[in-house]
Parts: sequence; C-alpha cells; structure tokens
Amino acid sequence: MKKNIIKLALLLIVVTGFSCKAELSDININPNATEDPLPDYLLTATEKKAADLYWGSENNYNSSLLFVQHWAKIQYTEPDCYILSNSSFTSLWNTGYTQIITNLNTILDLTDEKANSNYKGVALTLRSWAFLLLTDAYGDIPYSEVGKSIIPKYDNQKDVYFGLLADLENSLTLFNEKGQKISGDIIYSGNILSWKKFANALRLRIALRISDKEPEKAKSVIASVLNGSAGLINSNTETAQFIYTASPQQNPFSASFETRDDYRVSKTVVDRLSAINDPRLAVFAQKPTDTSVPNYVGVPNGLSTTDANNLGFAKTSKPGSYFLKAESPAVFYSYAEVLFNLSEAAARGFTTQNSEELYNKAITASLNQFGITNSTVISSYLSQPDVQYDKTNFKKSIGEQKWISLYGQGLEAFAEWRRLDYPVLTAGPASVLDNKFPVRFIYPGAEQSLNGINYKAAVAHQGTDNLITKLWFDAY
Repeated sequence: MKKNIIKLALLLIVVTGFSCKAELSDININPNATEDPLPDYLLTATEKKAADLYWGSENNYNSSLLFVQHWAKIQYTEPDCYILSNSSFTSLWNTGYTQIITNLNTILDLTDEKANSNYKGVALTLRSWAFLLLTDAYGDIPYSEVGKSIIPKYDNQKDVYFGLLADLENSLTLFNEKGQKISGDIIYSGNILSWKKFANALRLRIALRISDKEPEKAKSVIASVLNGSAGLINSNTETAQFIYTASPQQNPFSASFETRDDYRVSKTVVDRLSAINDPRLAVFAQKPTDTSVPNYVGVPNGLSTTDANNLGFAKTSKPGSYFLKAESPAVFYSYAEVLFNLSEAAARGFTTQNSEELYNKAITASLNQFGITNSTVISSYLSQPDVQYDKTNFKKSIGEQKWISLYGQGLEAFAEWRRLDYPVLTAGPASVLDNKFPVRFIYPGAEQSLNGINYKAAVAHQGTDNLITKLWFDAY
C-alpha cells in the first residue's frame, strides 16, 4: 500500500488532467502526461482520482447528497435550495472525461507488451463505471466518439447503457486469473476474480437502471450474469472501495471538515432512522456538541441561510465520525447493493430467487458494513413492521432501505431515488423549483461554446438543459 501511495504522489504530477478552460483540441494532447506511460502508475493515480471525484464535494455532499436529503447545509445554503448554475456541475464532467477516462483509454491503447490483458480488463471495467456516473447524472453524453474526435457527438442515454453492457462483457473476456499479474491496484490489490465480480455487479446495476424501459434486455443481462462463472460481489470483504490513508491522502469528507463546518445530517435521515430504531443512526450522525441537547438533531433541507444558522451549530448533528476519519473508504459498490439489486430482480420476475430473503440479507449486509453485527439487534430491527418487506410494493421497501444503505454515496443514491421513487421526499421551504426536485445535473457551460453543435443536438433530443428535465431511464 505504501508503495502504491508513493507512486500516486509521483503520478499526480505527471498524469494530471486538464484545466477546465482547456480547448477541446487539448483533450487528445495532454502536455503534462508522461511520454512513456506505465500502466501501474496510471492505474494508481486514476483510482485515487476516481475515488476523490465520487466522494468529493461538488458531486457528492454539495449536490447529490443534498438532493437525496442525506445531508443538509447549515450555512451557505444555496445548493440545498437548488440555486445552482451550469458552473456547479463541471467537476464530474471535466475530471471524468479529461482525467479518468483519458487515463484509462491510455491503458487500453498500450501495446500488449506494456499492458497485459488484465490491465486492460481493469481499465475497461473502471471506464464503464465512470461513463455510468456521467450518463446517470447528465443523460445523453459523449461516449462512442470519446478519444476519437475533438468534438464528440452525444450518444442517447439508452445507447450509452447498451454500449456499457457490451463493454463490460468485453472486459470479462480480457481477464485471465492465471495470466500475468498487475500492480498499482489499490481497489482490489490485483485480485482479478474480484474485478470480474465487480464487472458483473456493474452489469446488474445497469440492467436495473434500464428495467422500466427495456425489461426484456434487463432480464437477459441478469440471466447472463447469474449463469456466468465469475459470480458477483459475495461479501462485505469483496466490496469495491478505495481505502484512504493519512493526510494528505485522506478521505475527502475528512479533508473538508478539517477547515469547514457547512454540513449537517439531514432531518429526513434523522427522523426516519429514529422512527424505525435504526442502529445505523449512531454511525451516520454525531450527537450535537452542546451537551444540553441529548438526542440527534438533523437540519431540514432547503432552509435559508439565516434559518439554518438559527438552529445552532452546536445544537445540530454533524455526519458521523465513521465518515470523517482520514482512512474512511470511498465505496464504489457494496455487497448490500448487490443483494438489493438481486432482490429487485426477483421481485420484477426476472429471476426465481426469493426477493424477501434477499432483501433481508441486503439489510443485514448493510448493518454489518457499518459495524452492526449483533444478531439480536439485527433480528429485532428486521422484525419491525416498517422494515419488513412489502410484497405489494417492492419499490417502496427496497427504495427506502437502499436509500439508507447508500448513505454517503450521493451519486448512486440520487440515481436510485429517481428510478425507484422512494423514499418520498419533500422540498425545503426556501427551495426554488416550485416544490420540485433536481432530477439531473446541468451540462457544463463550456460545452455550449466548445462542442456547441453536438450540445444543441443533445438538448433537442433530451429536453431543456435544466435541473428538472427527466432522463430516459427515469420512467416514473
């Protein structure tokens, strides 16, 4: 691990991305990139950049975590009231394309002598994950022409999902557990079987993403996943995650809270978890520092800065210390999510598995993930009427519990909340969308000037480039 972190420190100098202000012609010519890239160095740097992007402020706790009401703002509350512009959503786009996808394409383009097929399988899997984040957030995106044109067309979201499913199938053919080893991999330490399971888990995720629009395709993909030899993430020890270390390589949550105090746990989370005696509340939140306030106190989303300030910084709950530790992991895909997805697949009739049993296993896996392992506590929690599986409304049961289990993973929680439509949330009093919620990210403003023709075509196809235009997968 120390060796990888040393590599990372060096690579962040030579494999950095591009300025947000770069011309499109620079996308294919990175003046800062090494002329003789090494796949292990590229992989280490890119995994770190991907983790920071996924868990960092702009895409997570200053946007998607607010949209799904995991966190709330206690000062500078404009993002919590949806006062946002296209400049608010540049990070995911710019870093996703010009650093993460570019670096992974570099690995894929290396000769077999420089990067064996396992490197390329990892690169294609991780690239698919990055493209999935982008299309889930923005909708139609450049995909098929990325790396081939300086003004790439925007592919329809359906085509992106179908393309990613094909890419992930291809990645499975590249992996060879008995083949050459790889290094520089912090996520799975070079374990190729684990990467195959992650690739399959992504196929399962995408299959459910398209399930309301393309149920037969979804069913076919899930059958392929379950009938294949690679399997799926099968325990919390196989969770896809990036493990951080001490400063300056710490978790973004930790780094932010060293100097800022803008965020609190949402009242929605505190109230819901309190109502069902959820033991994860003590992990997700801290009690107020004012000892005269004995219980957890969440901040309502969508307050004016004045109203939020008046609640008192010492009288409200910060996010739990579990998330604020320097070494807290950035989870990309948990075992609990796999089980929730299998439960939903069964509920939809895509498989013959027992949906309720998988649902209970998913909750148990989530509780275990956050350190709650006492069997009596778990059994008592599962037995509550408000927790028990509702066969008449699987979207409600799975949606609400999945929302809890994805706490901290704002982008994925945002995608699943839009798709499943649970839990039912209420916009804050100072929000500016007429009681509506954001349902997508806005394209970065630079796209209008740098790739204007293709940007306009995407907007004409998808709809107005604003926060409330529904994406293709968001059927209801």
